[in-house]
Amino acid sequence: MEITLTDAGKRFRFDWIFRGLTHRFQSGERTALLGPNGSGKSTLMKVLSGHLSLSKGRIQFAENGVILPDDVYKYVSYTAPYIELIEEFTLEEAIDFHIRLKPLLPGIDKATFIDLLELPKARQKEIRFFSSGMKQRVKLALAICSHSPILLLDEPSTNLDIKAVEWFHRLFEQYAGSRIAIIATNDPGDLRLCSQKLDIMQWKG
Repeated sequence: MEITLTDAGKRFRFDWIFRGLTHRFQSGERTALLGPNGSGKSTLMKVLSGHLSLSKGRIQFAENGVILPDDVYKYVSYTAPYIELIEEFTLEEAIDFHIRLKPLLPGIDKATFIDLLELPKARQKEIRFFSSGMKQRVKLALAICSHSPILLLDEPSTNLDIKAVEWFHRLFEQYAGSRIAIIATNDPGDLRLCSQKLDIMQWKG
């Protein structure tokens, strides 16, 4: 799997968030997307996920040399603090709903997934009663454990305490596999998960 950005730019009204960005992401790479708050990391992640279109340039998704169609969302697992869970669902219902849209990795069924969450008393609890840290655990686990070749994590350590951050790092190391994995973060612990760094400040308008 490859994602290729060519002279890519995104602007809102007259303000360029980034422009002139040419880069290729490939399977097996773990890339940290860097930049201060408000620099455009989340905007670029939305472009990479297919949620936003470019204002300039081109983005191309390819698998084994074959250009993929526009429904790239089928190939992407994506989570961010601003992406919400359905609050009225119980944990089990949220998992069942997610699996209908995107299957879990081979070898992970619902029972295994719940064990991986390490939230044993939350199975029948509605999401609206979860703490912010518990919700972040669920979102991260759903993204990391989904069977998709592209994994996008925007500020994954947000709302996690030290123990939960260690849990997230273990889960990522175990299940990220050979996917394209991109983490938008400035957290030193998260950076250690990545072998490459891409600083969006290089392409500020």
